[in-house]
Amino acid sequence: MNNRNYNIFFHTHTVSGIVISVVLYVIFFAGSFSFFKEDIASWEKGTPTSASQTIQLNFDEALKKLDSAYDLQGRNISFYQPQNKHSTGISLEASKGSLASDKAKESKYLILNNKTYQTSTYEESYNLGEFIYRLHFLAQIPYPVGYYLSGFIALFFLFAIVTGVLLHWKKIISSFYVFRPKEKLKTWWTDAHTSLGMLGLPFQFVYAVTGAFFMIKLVIVAPSVQLLYQGDQKKLYTELQYFGTDYPFKYKVLTKPFSINEMVVNTKKNWDDFNITRVEIQNYGDANMHVTVKGEIEYDKKFTGAGEVVYKVATGEIVSKKNPLTQTTYLDCVKNILYRIHFGDYGGYGLKIISFLLGILSCFVIISGVMIWLVARNKKSIPEKKRRFNEVVVRIYLAICLSMLPVTAFTFIIAKMYYPLGRDNTYSVYFISWLLLSIFFVLKKNNRFTNQFCLISGSILGFMIPVVNGIKTGNWFWIAYNNNQFQTFFIDVFWIILSTITLYASFKLKSHKEKK
Repeated sequence: MNNRNYNIFFHTHTVSGIVISVVLYVIFFAGSFSFFKEDIASWEKGTPTSASQTIQLNFDEALKKLDSAYDLQGRNISFYQPQNKHSTGISLEASKGSLASDKAKESKYLILNNKTYQTSTYEESYNLGEFIYRLHFLAQIPYPVGYYLSGFIALFFLFAIVTGVLLHWKKIISSFYVFRPKEKLKTWWTDAHTSLGMLGLPFQFVYAVTGAFFMIKLVIVAPSVQLLYQGDQKKLYTELQYFGTDYPFKYKVLTKPFSINEMVVNTKKNWDDFNITRVEIQNYGDANMHVTVKGEIEYDKKFTGAGEVVYKVATGEIVSKKNPLTQTTYLDCVKNILYRIHFGDYGGYGLKIISFLLGILSCFVIISGVMIWLVARNKKSIPEKKRRFNEVVVRIYLAICLSMLPVTAFTFIIAKMYYPLGRDNTYSVYFISWLLLSIFFVLKKNNRFTNQFCLISGSILGFMIPVVNGIKTGNWFWIAYNNNQFQTFFIDVFWIILSTITLYASFKLKSHKEKK
């Protein structure tokens, strides 16, 4: 590679990496914990969730309860399987009927308890797992700013990955095995950044691509919408199979009795190992009422196997059927693979743990890249004013990034002590403590202190998490294990192991400082 190309790639890699470093760290740190979103929600509530991928719900009974509370006549209704499997997500669209009651004219998004049929709003059912999951794509920033920001960060991260590979291509094998901890500081950070960056490269590339796809696909396809679909987004989504067939409303009351449970059972009978993941009802109670039962084949049987059956309720006939074994389309494969590899939910806890470790590894790669940038510019040839500015920038970066560990552990404790904490209180606890701790570290002006304090305080708070859970509920992790409450057991033990590692790392850093 000639010097001109090398300089182009080097500066592209450096600039793109530095500009996005803080937000990218937040995305990877929160995203790493998001692999255990369901477990965190179960641990916080103290209620184990079902391991089944099929919606565990009596649909007929649920519809009776919902009808008395929200008047379902003329509505489009969707039941779907959320991450927290002891509940079912429900979307109620406004009624199409001209004589609909006032409460039927309001759209609703609800969470339904599968056993008690009690409903709650999204805000009322908000939990810590949901907060961390949404933090990893910046959903707390008003829509669509947060979504687009996280998407473009993922896109720039992709640039940083590609340019980094091109920079190290000739020495990609030799540099991977080189680690010189006794050399000067810049060499130490460079070796760590290169070797660990290459180790996590496939993981980081996958998440850069899928993250950009999920968050900014609308921006990417916007020109196509204008040119090919004359600005009609609904037509585009219909062709991408996000929307099904729209059946017209007939304004006639359906007189024939029906059972959604029976349709679900009949659908499951069509294919072995078929899990019901979504039930959609169009024109509830109308003569042209249709029910679509959707699902997927178990991942260990067929990685991409989406199927559905559409019923016309008035006649009982099957309008259409999609066989998940023989009618899997290219579009199904693309959408399913992108989702599955991003969420990492097809390989059990083993894959989740590996993904978590690779996510934390990526956080270290980000920090090491920032430290390389700082050390490389801490030279006598650079004006004192610029060097001080660089130091302030990195100090702010480290304060924001490293403080996430103790802040996250602290929020776990508060969420358990004051359950249900609610969305607003969760925001207050996390963001206010994060802001105050970051300001403290910036004013302290000591990066080593910031690192040591975050590791030690994060470890202490992490050890307190299972203690607080045990005192609050009496469900200590060994009791949870004996009662087959694996999710509660896992989160408690997870924090014990994580805190042990971070505490050990803090002592190693301290002993290294004393030797120097």
